[in-house]
Amino acid sequence: MIRRTLHKRSIEERLRRSPVVGLLGARQVGKTTLAREILGGRKKVHWFDLELPADRALLADAQLALQDLRGLVVLDEIQHRPEIFPLLRSLVDRRPLPARFLLLGSASPSLLRQSSESLAGRISYYTLPGLAVEEVGVSELDRLWLRGGFPRSFLANSHLASNQWRRDFIRTFVERDLAQLGIEIRSSVAHRFWAMLAHYHAQTWNGSELARAFGVTHKTTRRYLDALTAALVITQLRPWFANIGKRQVKAPKVYITDSGLLHSLLDINDRRGLERHPKVGASWEGFLLKETIQALRAEDEECYFWATHTGAELDLLWVRGRKRWGFEFKRTVTPRLTRSMHAAMESLDLQRLFVVHAGSETFPMHKKVTAIAASRLLDDLP
Repeated sequence: MIRRTLHKRSIEERLRRSPVVGLLGARQVGKTTLAREILGGRKKVHWFDLELPADRALLADAQLALQDLRGLVVLDEIQHRPEIFPLLRSLVDRRPLPARFLLLGSASPSLLRQSSESLAGRISYYTLPGLAVEEVGVSELDRLWLRGGFPRSFLANSHLASNQWRRDFIRTFVERDLAQLGIEIRSSVAHRFWAMLAHYHAQTWNGSELARAFGVTHKTTRRYLDALTAALVITQLRPWFANIGKRQVKAPKVYITDSGLLHSLLDINDRRGLERHPKVGASWEGFLLKETIQALRAEDEECYFWATHTGAELDLLWVRGRKRWGFEFKRTVTPRLTRSMHAAMESLDLQRLFVVHAGSETFPMHKKVTAIAASRLLDDLP
């Protein structure tokens, strides 16, 4: 079992300060396993799994079932019972507070909307990502890149078994999970759209081009994109706008959130196939971008990309207060300074720029630019 110490600390801290904590994450990412680890030493824990008929029956009258409980109450797969949220508001407003609530759920539009309206100021969210290098060790970096961060995919006995798990996940996700999340897209359309997005991985969103391929409006493709983003299988990286007198890209950049799912959608089965695929550089970029964001402990609202219509771009811009750091991800062992990097440093007033590369050494490239080996990211990132 991989112990996810960083995430456990963050969730435990939220449980101490908030009456309700929402632990969100994609299906099968390990929310339930992590929650059971966190709660293993607690004496008063009441667990309801809303995918089990018996537990759903217990909560048929939710107020009667929950109002007298003490300690910590866990509601797993809460998206199945969004009508509970207004009740939770009255339960956590009692003084003294008899119980706190941990809600586990695959992020969905209905879940986020209901909890936002009913529990504003009372709930703290934590989104659980897939496994990271920080958790599995640098020696497993290539394996993590190929298989992705879903625990069952990463821990499978072979590449074949890992790939089969991911294919089964994709099929189950589009055939069953989307509907359970309240997302109304036909399974065949969702699968085709998701597979097409894999070919646009790490590119700027072009809804009109996808709309022509599907024979629908660009608003429809945008709805599909937002639905998969809400389910945490797609990541949209927002563009940064600077007042620099240049035409800048204003559409988001799109990534398949998990590198393993990306490879299955692209029909990549092993490391040799990955190295020979035309999307290998884009896959590397998305994988290292996710690892860097986790290493920085960055929030979603702190992360952007930047690009101009003349070709200058920056893969990741991290903004926290007055701090502005830039990141480029290069699948090469000999990174070099480019005109685009100089343009980004000048236009965005970066304090630091890091080029994360596939080589083995970390070294300075400029007084503000450092080349960091991907295998040394956790050690050498300031």
